[in-house]
Amino acid sequence: MRNSLSSAKALVLALALFLAPAQLFAADLTVSAAASLTDAFKVIKTQFEKANPGVTVVTNFAASSPLLRQIESGAPVDVFASADQKTMDQAAQKNLIVPATRIDFVRNALVLIEPAGAKASLKSMSQLTQPSVKRIAIGNPETVPAGRYTKESLTTAKLWEAVTPKLVLGESVRQTLDYVARGEADAGFVFATDAKVAGAKVRVVAEAPTTTAVRYPIAVVAASKNPKAKAFVDFVAGPEGQKILQEFGFKKP
Repeated sequence: MRNSLSSAKALVLALALFLAPAQLFAADLTVSAAASLTDAFKVIKTQFEKANPGVTVVTNFAASSPLLRQIESGAPVDVFASADQKTMDQAAQKNLIVPATRIDFVRNALVLIEPAGAKASLKSMSQLTQPSVKRIAIGNPETVPAGRYTKESLTTAKLWEAVTPKLVLGESVRQTLDYVARGEADAGFVFATDAKVAGAKVRVVAEAPTTTAVRYPIAVVAASKNPKAKAFVDFVAGPEGQKILQEFGFKKP
C-alpha cells in the first residue's frame, strides 16, 4: 500500500513539474547597479538576454551604499556595480564579492549643472557663493558616490564651508538631477552621463575637478549561485557592453 501511495505521489509531482509555467525554470540574474548606470544597463540587460536565451536579468538601481547594505542583509543579488571604489572596497572587506571577478569597467566625470534657461547663468564653481544661488543639489556624501566626489571637489576648491548652508541632499544622483531639472535647485552636481540623459532640461556649467578618479567597478556577489553572473560581468567589460556604455557618455576604464 505504501509503495502504491509513494508511486502516486511521485506521479503527481512529476505531472506538476511538467505542467509548471516556464518562468519557474527561468534563470533570473539579479544585477544591483549604481543609479547613474540606469539607462545604459537597461540596454545591456536586453542585449545580454538576447545573447543568453532563457536568462532573465532583473535590475535594481539605487545609490551604491544602500545597494551594498541590501547585499549585506542577504538580498539575492548576483552582480554588483558601484559608482566608486570605496563602496566596492567595503564589499570586498566584508567578503561580499568574488575578488577575482572585480574589474573597473568605465570612467565618468563630475559636472556642475544648472536648470536650462536659468536667469543668473553660472560660469564657474566659485559663483556658487553668490546670494542669487540659494539651493545647491548634491548627493548625500554619506551614501551617494557623486555626493562624496562633490564634497571632495568643493573642499579642494575651498568652497565647502561657504556653500554648506545651501545644500539640498539627494538620495541618489538621479534625484539630485531631478531637483535641478525641475528648477527646485539653482545648481547641482551630477555625473556627466546623468547631465547627458537630462538633455535640454539642464545646462552643464563646468566639469568639477576631483582628486579621486571617477571609476566604476563591477563584481560577482560571493553568495551568487547563478552560473551566468560572471558572463554578465564579462559582457559589460566586453566590446558590446563597452559600446553601449560609450553611447551613454561613459568613458573607457
